[in-house]
Amino acid sequence: MTDDTATEEVDDEALAAEWAAAEGGDDAGDDASDDDAAAAEGEGEDGEDSDLDEMSTQTPGRVLDQDEIDSLLGFDGEEEVGEVHGIQALINSALVSYERLPMLDIIFDRMVRMMSTSLRNFTSDNIEVSIDNINSVRFGDYLNSIPLPAMLAVFRAEEWDNYGLMTVDSNLIYSIVDVLLGGRRGTAAMRIEGRPYTTIEQNLVERMISVVLKDLCGAFEPLSPVNFTFDRLETNPRFATIARPPNAAVLIKLRVDMEDRGGRFEILFPYATLEPVRELLLQRFMGEKFGRDSIWESHLANELWSTQVPIRAVLDEQEMTLREVMELKVGHTLLLNATPDSLVDLRCGDVVMGVGKMGRAGKHVAIQVESTGMRRAKL
Repeated sequence: MTDDTATEEVDDEALAAEWAAAEGGDDAGDDASDDDAAAAEGEGEDGEDSDLDEMSTQTPGRVLDQDEIDSLLGFDGEEEVGEVHGIQALINSALVSYERLPMLDIIFDRMVRMMSTSLRNFTSDNIEVSIDNINSVRFGDYLNSIPLPAMLAVFRAEEWDNYGLMTVDSNLIYSIVDVLLGGRRGTAAMRIEGRPYTTIEQNLVERMISVVLKDLCGAFEPLSPVNFTFDRLETNPRFATIARPPNAAVLIKLRVDMEDRGGRFEILFPYATLEPVRELLLQRFMGEKFGRDSIWESHLANELWSTQVPIRAVLDEQEMTLREVMELKVGHTLLLNATPDSLVDLRCGDVVMGVGKMGRAGKHVAIQVESTGMRRAKL
């Protein structure tokens, strides 16, 4: 072995030792850094745990049970019928109850009987008219729910200076056309889709609407005379807008049956149209009775005639100060501006019922009435 070879081996060993030392230092540094990171993470977790503990002590969490969830959503089964709360109340807040106008039930019951007779005369066929229901809707929602094709008749209430809407569905349109043009009985009316209504069909339906409007006038007449006049006939709901979409309206759904044929038509009154007679529609009467009750009036009159009321006879009145009144004693004399022939006021409360002269009848003091007439006493 030469000296150069030995020198190279020594250098290689020194270089290897130097690399090993360097790698050991890096590993130690990494371990130290890992330990520091772990310690810092542990402190962070401890800090988070302490924060969570503080939050839990300040705002403790609570889970809602099923009863509380049902009450929040408005589905509590123990509530009274017709009582709505929670989210369900917000959803149903757009609805308006027509029961605030109870007279509408009587009016449309009367209209159904009148229509059954008038439509029999109009079609020379056996027709039955019935009410499906009466409810309240938003005008925009109703227009969006009309099944097409249909005819929409706009009519005007002249005395109320507003409009109403009448919808005739396709089944009733073809049934009326079939009956008026001599269709066979016992067969369903032929329904042709995909085409507009012809002029003949529109004219026949317009004649039927005129008959219905006449009966509607007769139904309202005992309550408030009104004249419903036909304005126009539309087939597109967008052209039959008579109120703003969010406005409330009363919807009356009726059904017309003609043996195996028939259909439905609906009458819609915006609340603004019924506002002039709202006070009358709020009244409640028994059965078919409208207006005055003669039996009750006669009974009330008889009871009033037999009612006892106190009457005071006033000779004279004087104004005195409170001091003079407090100084009155037994034996003092009050001078009145009245003579034996002076007239005496007969009063019921503060109302003078008549005047008369004072006298005596047997052992009693009496007053002979000379004139009657109610007037306010001078105070």
